[in-house]
Amino acid sequence: MDLNATLERIVSQDPRYDIEAYHFVRRSLDYTQKSVVKSKVRHVSGSELLEGMRRYALEEYGPMAFFLLQEWGLNVGEDIGEIVFNLVEAGVFGKSDEDSRADFKNGFSFEEAFRDPYLPSSSLREKTNPEASRGDIENPDN
Repeated sequence: MDLNATLERIVSQDPRYDIEAYHFVRRSLDYTQKSVVKSKVRHVSGSELLEGMRRYALEEYGPMAFFLLQEWGLNVGEDIGEIVFNLVEAGVFGKSDEDSRADFKNGFSFEEAFRDPYLPSSSLREKTNPEASRGDIENPDN
């Protein structure tokens, strides 16, 4: 099977995601099997793949992960699920009877996972505690 030809066909039928997104998900699966579940044989669940993908993206792309994923059309866990099931339908990935697109819902916020770790600590404090951005002066008349 020629993976690139298969991916080009998938992208022509479903242009929501860049071909690089498919390569990324494939590499994320390999990473997940080696690093997260530590097995080349065992089936990887949707939640395991999301966690492996998160770790792989941060390790591989660092602060650029959030922006690269967005450029490729990946904004939420459901996007990973759509790619996985496109690959399943094309015969590239296998699946169990229990697997579904719903496995990729409500995983984590891509912004929190890929952008927030690189924000300066003061920006992160302001985001999580807006009152902190108002300053330490409680009573300016004193």
